[in-house]
Amino acid sequence: MTDVLLTVGTRKGLFIGRRRGGTWEFDGPRFRAQAIWSVAIDTRGRAPRLLVGGDSAHWGPSVFHSDDLGRTWGEPEKPAVKFPGFTGASLERVWQLHPAGPEAPDVVYAGTEPAALFRSRDRGVSFELIRPLWEHPTRSAWVPGGGGEGLHTVLTDPRDARAVTVAVSAAGVFRTKDGGTSWAPSNKGVSASFLPDPDPEFGQCVHKVARDAVDLDRLYLQNHWGVFRSDDSGDSWTDIGGALPSDFGFAMAAHPHRANTAYVFPINADADRVPAEHRCRVFRTGDAGGSWEPLSRGLPEEAHYGTVLRDALCTDDADPAGVYFGNRNGELYASADDGESWQQLTSHLPDVLCVRAAVVGR
Repeated sequence: MTDVLLTVGTRKGLFIGRRRGGTWEFDGPRFRAQAIWSVAIDTRGRAPRLLVGGDSAHWGPSVFHSDDLGRTWGEPEKPAVKFPGFTGASLERVWQLHPAGPEAPDVVYAGTEPAALFRSRDRGVSFELIRPLWEHPTRSAWVPGGGGEGLHTVLTDPRDARAVTVAVSAAGVFRTKDGGTSWAPSNKGVSASFLPDPDPEFGQCVHKVARDAVDLDRLYLQNHWGVFRSDDSGDSWTDIGGALPSDFGFAMAAHPHRANTAYVFPINADADRVPAEHRCRVFRTGDAGGSWEPLSRGLPEEAHYGTVLRDALCTDDADPAGVYFGNRNGELYASADDGESWQQLTSHLPDVLCVRAAVVGR
């Protein structure tokens, strides 16, 4: 069995797991008492680089990096992510850290609150604001979601380094095809039932977006209400949530190798943020949302109340794929067989905010 690195960001530090063979070992917390909102595992270099967006109540937010699988950490002398003075804004947190693909080998993106996109050209040591998105003409009408005004999703296109898709709560999906010089809303078909106009050009409260592993123009989207699919890179969206027990939720992840395959964790409702029907289940589609099947073998069978947040469900790049999720009860679960069966890796962690995994040895 391949070696896997599993990083778990919580409200009180970072925990790191390592699977060697079939055995898991965990240590932590690193960054004690810091809320870890974002983690990335960049496997493009000769050694994996870990990037962490931490938030100290005393020192404020920062981005840290490690080139030895988390044993030691570095922090730039100057803030890695900082809003220029002309913006009049200050950094609340780094919601997302996303290494681009091989088409841009040293580029890492950071999504922040207030909602903005920053780009690094040195693998996450220093970042610069992408001004055209910050100055987008719709920006004055963006409003915070329940968790704040965060840019929480960044998707790069391995076919074209200039193509980037982002999602903001609550403003919706925006795309650039020219490396960030111009941006367009990409929300046609994504309903916003909570707004007076349920079909706006922008203003949707998108919770997470993932890209299909094979059909790179196919995207999957979990909205505040609704699960959607795009077959044209976000030009238009189709509702695919009708067969789920609830189409409210936060998390969305795609299978790393298999076409038409994605995972969600349904939540009862925006006013009742617990697992749908009080059951701990991941749902998987294998036909791009035409149908969904519950995956619960090995998960708790009794009534369950652990909510999974937008970045707390992920896959690794193994074959078969590992699937992982953590919840606000501090429980962490893993599947080594595409989600068919599960085991609980640990419990009683602090509130789990994000989970990321990658193969680090074969």
